[in-house]
Amino acid sequence: MRYQGKVTNWKDDQGFGFVTQNGGGQKAFVHIKAFFSNSHRPTEGDIITYELATDENGRFFAKNIRFARDTTTFSTSNKPSSLGTNFAILFGLLFVLSALLGRLPLAIVGLYFTASVITFIAYAIDKSAAQNGRWRTQESTLHLFGLVGGWPGALLAQKTLRHKSKKQVFQTTFWITVIANSFTLGWLLVTKSGASFLSSILGQVA
Repeated sequence: MRYQGKVTNWKDDQGFGFVTQNGGGQKAFVHIKAFFSNSHRPTEGDIITYELATDENGRFFAKNIRFARDTTTFSTSNKPSSLGTNFAILFGLLFVLSALLGRLPLAIVGLYFTASVITFIAYAIDKSAAQNGRWRTQESTLHLFGLVGGWPGALLAQKTLRHKSKKQVFQTTFWITVIANSFTLGWLLVTKSGASFLSSILGQVA
């Protein structure tokens, strides 16, 4: 059973406080690690929803905590975006086909693979930092990794790690970087000017 209440006596430097149930009820201990969403840190007076449990000493604590204002966002964003998923699948098919036909230089394949691995690791580190109250990776850095070709790794991290997949502002910017990256790659491979530019860049690298 889920309850709703207000965060009280919050000590941000220590990452814990209490929650007072709406309408009266059992006061329970709240810890930063029990929050399901890491979109922001709790503050005094935040309204949260949670499940109630007891420890070995019979003391009440809250678990599986969500911010009440994120409940609607969670219910909608938790459903996979069919448009985004279909776009990723289509991109992947075209990417593999272009590589097999020799139209996609191996350097580009290597760039996307390397960037995706680095981006996935960056997401994993940021999620761990959020759960343990450590210094976070800036969202602009995560978006930059995606923009230069690491967005497949970012998408995989969002799905498997359930990190940054519910914050609508982040998701909007993320998909803008995906479209920008895909458009740029298409321009490089399809247009003559893009192909010439790509050849010159690869020639300099070689």
